[in-house]
Amino acid sequence: MTSITTHQLDNGLQIVFEPIASASSVAVNWLLPAGSASDSAEGEGHATLLSEMIFRGAGDLDSRAHSDAMDRYGVQRSADVLTNHLQLRATMLGSRLNDALPLVVDMVRRPHLPADKLDAGRSLCLQSLAGIDDEPQQLVMLQLKHQHHPTPFNRHGYGTVEVLTNADIEDVRRAWRQRFVPDGSILCFAGSVDPDATMKRINDLLGDWSGSIDEPQEIAPADRGVTQLKRDTSQVHIGMAWDAPPEPDESSMLERMAVSVLSGGTSGRLFTEVRQKRSLCYSIGASYHAGRDRGLITLYTGTTPDRAQETIDVCYEQLDAMREGITQDEFDRAATGLKSRLIMQGESTAARAGSLGQDLYRIGRPRSLDEVAEAIDAVTLDDLSAYLAERSFGTATVAAIGEADLTLHTPSAV
Repeated sequence: MTSITTHQLDNGLQIVFEPIASASSVAVNWLLPAGSASDSAEGEGHATLLSEMIFRGAGDLDSRAHSDAMDRYGVQRSADVLTNHLQLRATMLGSRLNDALPLVVDMVRRPHLPADKLDAGRSLCLQSLAGIDDEPQQLVMLQLKHQHHPTPFNRHGYGTVEVLTNADIEDVRRAWRQRFVPDGSILCFAGSVDPDATMKRINDLLGDWSGSIDEPQEIAPADRGVTQLKRDTSQVHIGMAWDAPPEPDESSMLERMAVSVLSGGTSGRLFTEVRQKRSLCYSIGASYHAGRDRGLITLYTGTTPDRAQETIDVCYEQLDAMREGITQDEFDRAATGLKSRLIMQGESTAARAGSLGQDLYRIGRPRSLDEVAEAIDAVTLDDLSAYLAERSFGTATVAAIGEADLTLHTPSAV
């Protein structure tokens, strides 16, 4: 059993602890209000550059010395630009947290952001952006997000070539000053951690930190519709998206169960009906993404030009068939799959630290694994069948890459 505790400093910083007695490592997950949605329309990529530049020296240490110090304490670290946050992650032995935490804090509060390192950081960001073209599955799903969500929440976090190329160091430093602030930040610890001792350390390191920023607001509606990127290839990559309940919605667990029936591995309806029985595609799967303000179901399939249209049609058919009810076996497999993934998540301190932060942001409080498991157990077959009978998926947003000429429609029953 674990005990999750939350704290909030006067400056607005929220802190979450989940000590795990069986763990020898501790994971730190720091969500800062500097996601891609916080970039200006003319600065889409400044957050991306900032996520790279915070590793190039901090506090009293230059880039090499800071990296060496992290390595001496065995700290594995990374930064990612999400839609609403810049996520800074670090994992280490619990016995090293007291020594390593100041190094992590310096990356947020005292990064050097040196002008002579900007070109190197810029080059890495541009390489990552260019690499998307070599990954058509990733590209089609990023295009799908761009179409389905309103601006600026439709950005992918890699930036744009124009902004990355033309940004100067003052753009990066301005992004840091404005967005690396305590109000709106969430700092999570999971694993081998002493909450009382660590809170004292946090108060010393972050108690005098100040600043706030307004949350990003919608500035343009979503495009939705259909986009086809023609490419001379023997494959067709298709992404589809539908609106879904956000995480705070009382039906979010029902939606999660429904998607598990639809795409719960090789026993899911999509894999069975589209791939196995009809051999229409070589890859297919759907996921539920539940955010604070909006939810989303995405579906990806990879197929060939001559089978692309039928693949889409059968996917629609399977969504339609879900409304007619599911079997007890399907329900049991879906519940078992969700709980299995939950158990595996509990074995990773990094996964737990990530979930704590997402829960606090999305629903206003962290949840234990036991609470989530109880929510899964509380769903019955009758509950799920009744929910699906009333579930209207609406018109899909569709993105496709390849040479197929597709007719994309929404059956009247869906």
